[in-house]
Amino acid sequence: MDKFRMIFQFFQSNQESFMNGICGIMALASTQMYSAFDFNCPCLPHYNLAYGLGILLVPPFILFLLGFVLNNNISMLAEEWRRPQGQRGKDPSVLRYMFCSMAQRAMIAPAVWVSVTLLDGKCVTCAFCTSVPVAALGNASHPRLSQGEIQRVLARIPCKEIYNGQQLIANEVAVRYLRCISQALGWCFVLLMTTLAFLVRSLRPCFSQAAFLKSRYWSHYIDIERKLFDETCAEHARSFAKVCIQQFFEGMSTELVAARCHLPRKAPADAGEAAEKLLGITDQGTMNMALKNWHRCKPPLDLHPPALPTGNGWAGEGQPPTHPSAPRRETAAYYSWV
Repeated sequence: MDKFRMIFQFFQSNQESFMNGICGIMALASTQMYSAFDFNCPCLPHYNLAYGLGILLVPPFILFLLGFVLNNNISMLAEEWRRPQGQRGKDPSVLRYMFCSMAQRAMIAPAVWVSVTLLDGKCVTCAFCTSVPVAALGNASHPRLSQGEIQRVLARIPCKEIYNGQQLIANEVAVRYLRCISQALGWCFVLLMTTLAFLVRSLRPCFSQAAFLKSRYWSHYIDIERKLFDETCAEHARSFAKVCIQQFFEGMSTELVAARCHLPRKAPADAGEAAEKLLGITDQGTMNMALKNWHRCKPPLDLHPPALPTGNGWAGEGQPPTHPSAPRRETAAYYSWV
């Protein structure tokens, strides 16, 4: 149990770890879905290809979209892409990094589905059973059948219980031939995905490591800024509701006393603390304006320390006056009661 708790805490440590965990769970779920899926080939010449390729390609597309839906950064990416320019510019490299990062994670579950499907071989057997070379693997000259009849016989290869073309080509020979091709394609696909992942991981730091670090940093900054903004808005809403409720009950004090309902009042310190958290925003219109301004013109990413006024009125701009200061004299005074 402690190991599962540690794994869960690791997944919650940051956004990337959380999304890696989600993608791993989706990859395991894709294998379980395929193992629990009841594959039934229609065994008809005009439907086998559509059914086989549909099972091979449609579920990976759904899993790919599901990977984007489960990613929390998709709304952040759309918001950053569609927001007005405002006081902060939009960096296309950061948007590309966010999209590529989400796409790479969303591709894990579809890649697992395609790999498992090709290695199993049922989809390829169903889709391309009518393309079996009868002249090389069977006895095409024995039965005198038309091309359409041969296609109907070959379309029943995945359905062993209704296959009636043993004189044309043995069912075991055709299934083994198609399954070998499917497994070869599956291993080639796994090798290709592994090679691409290795090249992306190993060669990217050799060319654009500085740009990659910059994009990754600002992507994390956007995520953290959004979380902090949501937390600040939630805290402000809580303080606003607290002060509003307190003012409501204070305004109803006369009615409560008349009804002989004495409610315990909270300490004034609580009300003062909640009022301080409002930061001067005490009505709905001002809050709506603040939210619109945050969306339209976010503050620029340029921090300046606050100016500290001094006795001569210098506010921190430019350089302070460089007049030589006079040496300070210290005088000691002694008092005696004698």
